[in-house]
Amino acid sequence: MTDPSFGVNRHGLMHALDLLEAREFPQASALSPHLTETGIGEMAALDLLAPLVFDGAARLDLPHAFAHMDPPTPWVSWATTLWNARLNQNLLHPASAPFARAAERQAVAWLAPYFGMEGGHMTPGSTLANLTALWAARDITGARRIIASEAAHLSIPKAAKILGLAFETVPVDKAQRMDAAKLPKNMSDAILVLTAGTTSAGAVDPLSLCGRAAWTHADAAWAGPLVFSRTHAARLAGMERADSVVVSAHKWLFQPKESALIFFRDQKRAHDAVSFGGSYLATPNIGVLGSHGAVAIPLLATLLAWGRAGLAERIDRCMASAQTLADRLSANSQWQVFAPPETGVVLFRPANGDCDSVIARLPSGLASTTRIENETWLRCVAANPNVDIAAVTDAILRAV
Repeated sequence: MTDPSFGVNRHGLMHALDLLEAREFPQASALSPHLTETGIGEMAALDLLAPLVFDGAARLDLPHAFAHMDPPTPWVSWATTLWNARLNQNLLHPASAPFARAAERQAVAWLAPYFGMEGGHMTPGSTLANLTALWAARDITGARRIIASEAAHLSIPKAAKILGLAFETVPVDKAQRMDAAKLPKNMSDAILVLTAGTTSAGAVDPLSLCGRAAWTHADAAWAGPLVFSRTHAARLAGMERADSVVVSAHKWLFQPKESALIFFRDQKRAHDAVSFGGSYLATPNIGVLGSHGAVAIPLLATLLAWGRAGLAERIDRCMASAQTLADRLSANSQWQVFAPPETGVVLFRPANGDCDSVIARLPSGLASTTRIENETWLRCVAANPNVDIAAVTDAILRAV
């Protein structure tokens, strides 16, 4: 007997595609609080879930979607993610995933040189990538503490706690960049973390500090892909002197979650520090993960489809949208802009400071809020190349 649930059901897959394209759904039915004894079948499951999934999610490709560091994804990544689900490969075992392993090596080999790095590997997100880099740094250098700015991502103190390292913060300047003058004089026993694109303000720490500590790690989860832009790459000058660099592919590389990259200047040395063998493994297991899916295949497909120029064009479009918004708000006395949008993050607020009233009048997904030095700011993030920046700015200007 062959179970049809494990075969290609063209009718079912086409129905799923029809649901994906649908603009409206009937009112969603609530899910049962308990698992039913007998199932309702695949087609009925799709029909039940579609309104819940699509109406219960932000549409990141809409013209006003400008609030978060979460981009829309290209359709070629949807197709290859479907392939991945069909094959369910595990990169832990070379015999079961020979091409998927090669795809990851190829994607890393294409991307690493843009960051001045030799190689690396993929993880499900930058939190895990940062942990991996700091783990390698600790074991290679014997460092006993991590130093980062007050605006560093929360994954850095998390990693310090997991790794048993002291965590020290350095004050930031008015633009939210690490204040280099406040660094300790001696960092020979420290890992220095420099952020390229802070979460709240998109600020870039002084990358000229690379090399001042026993190990320098660049958390470029957000702004790292600016290296592919011939217009904006200079904003990250100096990062190539870091020992490790992290990039979230599910941010400005436009990939589905969960997808990130950890690059090392000396790949072998770093990978040797974070590798373990096992009697059931044909090759050593590198990094924190055990089982690992073929997330490089959608990334590889996107890079093949777009090339460097296609990727840069979309990033440049995002950066131009952020600058347009900042310029229009700066020219209006009713608004205050926090700082020029260094990496596509625009912080702003009405002159009267009433951010709550403004955001209540804006379409959902147009802006978010953040707090800097106990003050609330509205926040737009240029992650959507399809944003209608004229409509966004008009909506904001009408909201006071």
